[in-house]
Amino acid sequence: MRAFYFDNIPGDQRLLHDSGSPVSDAFLKSIGVLHWHIPASQQDQIDAVAEERHCNNRDTVSVTKQGLGDLYEATLKIFYDEHMHEKEEIRYIIEGSGFFDVREHSSDSWIRCYLTAGDLFVLPAGIYHRFTLDENDMIKALRLFWDEPNWTHIHRDSLTDANPIRVDYLKGLGVN
Repeated sequence: MRAFYFDNIPGDQRLLHDSGSPVSDAFLKSIGVLHWHIPASQQDQIDAVAEERHCNNRDTVSVTKQGLGDLYEATLKIFYDEHMHEKEEIRYIIEGSGFFDVREHSSDSWIRCYLTAGDLFVLPAGIYHRFTLDENDMIKALRLFWDEPNWTHIHRDSLTDANPIRVDYLKGLGVN
């Protein structure tokens, strides 16, 4: 995985948008974003992370232009809309690649995280983020869940800022 500040230049969201300012692993960890690179042959390491994070369920999702057909553009638009979740979001990239953009609270800047096959990525509950594919238009990911597979997102607005999960996330960062 490679992380950098998003350049905010208008254009295709699937382009790299690298500002030239890298973001360190230590900084990502300080905002609750965790990642590992685990080869597919080391399934036991993925299982260990799942157990550590109390994930009892998983599924696989594929996002491709061919697979989604007429729903492709609408689906990417939903994923790219800024949102948060009330539980951690955990993804292991099996094939393909894409971008998770996470919102840095202190500056309101986007940090773009470029994930490829073998990357395991954890977003904390309450962090604002969005997702898009890259120009390859394909990703296959393992999703880890606590309960039944469920992807419930809460779009960012003034009410979301007061969501107890969001408030707890900010308190964890030392923001009052």
